[in-house]
Amino acid sequence: MIPVTPLTADRPSALATDISERLNAAIREHLLAAFAPDNTKTLREFSAPEVAELLDVSGQFLRKVHTDGVLPEPAINRGGRRYYSGQEVLNARDILERTSRKKGHYLPHRIEGEKLQVWQLMNFKGGSSKSTTTIHLAHYFALQGYRVLVVDLDPQGSLTSMCGISPEIEFDGLTIYDAIKYDNPSSMADVIVKTYFPGLSIAPSRLVLSEFETESAAHSNQEQPFYLRIRDALAQVESDYDLVFMDSPPQIGFLTISGMAAATSIIVPMTPSMLDVSSTAQFLELAGAYMGVIEDAGAALDYDHFKLLITRDEPTDIPSQQITSFMRALFQDRVMSATALKSTAISDATMLKQSLYEVVRSDMTRATYDRARGSMDAVGREIEAMIRQTWGRK
Repeated sequence: MIPVTPLTADRPSALATDISERLNAAIREHLLAAFAPDNTKTLREFSAPEVAELLDVSGQFLRKVHTDGVLPEPAINRGGRRYYSGQEVLNARDILERTSRKKGHYLPHRIEGEKLQVWQLMNFKGGSSKSTTTIHLAHYFALQGYRVLVVDLDPQGSLTSMCGISPEIEFDGLTIYDAIKYDNPSSMADVIVKTYFPGLSIAPSRLVLSEFETESAAHSNQEQPFYLRIRDALAQVESDYDLVFMDSPPQIGFLTISGMAAATSIIVPMTPSMLDVSSTAQFLELAGAYMGVIEDAGAALDYDHFKLLITRDEPTDIPSQQITSFMRALFQDRVMSATALKSTAISDATMLKQSLYEVVRSDMTRATYDRARGSMDAVGREIEAMIRQTWGRK
């Protein structure tokens, strides 16, 4: 245990530093105890009914392909019930895709002529569920068989933590900062880390990423503008992925603006409260101004989709529903039809640095889990429909 002694600093700067150092030390000790360095985050197993639903096949079909030897038996069979690892689900997709008459049904990878989809989630209002929504989308699409990359543009590293890397504990790997810094940048391929979740990789973040803000101000006259650095980094690995989701910091700075220039679509998560609506209005006013600056500088911003997503939705709360209705009347189809519910299932999962897709349903109140999972599935399906529309698929 860290010895607890009174904070005796008399100057505000020294007091803030003392509090920060003590808090960081406590967090580090807790994380080292809870997540030992030799431990890694793992993904749960999936039951046969879950796998059948993910593969969009019947339970009878899944049993038959095992009986016929098309699919190998999963490693785990308890009491005659099959349980699959995430990698086994992905392997099953690969095997079934090779024999499928409808190409792309099991592995919906993009094909020649279909551009990389880069979705940025941004808002400068804290608590708008940017990171929570980003990780749920990443997991949803990875489970659907897409090759997904998440880019953590927030120096706080919340998304990085949810992907099994603790930025609070120093790690030796490279971060997104190394790929976009001005002096001797690393290749994006060297920065990206495969996660414990099959089909999902991450360009991680930690506090050093905040240096990009000050460095960009100092390098404003360079030949390569700051707003092209993320776009150019992603171009290096474009062929390896179908979808990229970027989680932005809760502010408009060089990182957020650089993400805007790299994105092909934008999602602005917002909670249905008047305070958040006002904050989002101010955010979009600033975002629009900066987009204009980028366009005036000669960079084309051509978004396939620009959507508002209602998060922390409470269907039984009348004031919030009135604001949601107000937003839909005002902006119509710019507001996504699906909403992300406010749910104890989601908050409990994120406290454990998990998404609902990692949680075992029986570990929660099932009705609560089903409602929350249904809402996140609906958000994923709506975005998937937009992506397929952009690609020209039915």
